[in-house]
Amino acid sequence: MTICTKLAAGFVALCGAAGMAAAETYDLDALRRAVEKYKDVEVALSEGYIPDPSGQCVHAATEGLPAEWGGMGVHYLHPGMLVLAPPGDRVDGMGTHTDFMKPAILLYEPQADGTMELVGIENLVFEAAWKAAGYEEAPMMNGRMWDYMADKPETSADEAHGFMPHYDQHIWLFRENPMGEAMPFNPNVTCDHHQM
Repeated sequence: MTICTKLAAGFVALCGAAGMAAAETYDLDALRRAVEKYKDVEVALSEGYIPDPSGQCVHAATEGLPAEWGGMGVHYLHPGMLVLAPPGDRVDGMGTHTDFMKPAILLYEPQADGTMELVGIENLVFEAAWKAAGYEEAPMMNGRMWDYMADKPETSADEAHGFMPHYDQHIWLFRENPMGEAMPFNPNVTCDHHQM
């Protein structure tokens, strides 16, 4: 039972307004300023971000998608914001964090010299947790519904990149994306220099 169904009939309108909290609008320049400090990956690590436990650098080609779509890079996750579950076959969690001013995921592109370059940010909510919180539709950011990702057992690719079914939204703040700043893959991001 959601919080909305627990409220008295006179407050149902408030539940609709609360549901709208999942539709957020952000100024991209303000977001850049808010997360610029994470250009130094050591700052990200000191604030609790960790490299994706799978160790992978996500690229469309390795996901069975057209290589020209490009990559996402290496994801640095904040376990506290994602409320990650104990390790299992797939990354899972109970978080419903959607604040891009403090993103749950930072996206880095591995460089030839071994350093990591911040290229974007992301938020992710696991489908089960999102629905348990009373939301029926995906979150929205700047008028765009977040992407839904779930692995399809009938394919050899892992469409959810090792995660349980989830909604996510990428924002390319520090690397131009010709496909759009909110698209999941970026043709200008590569995994060519990734080392496991």
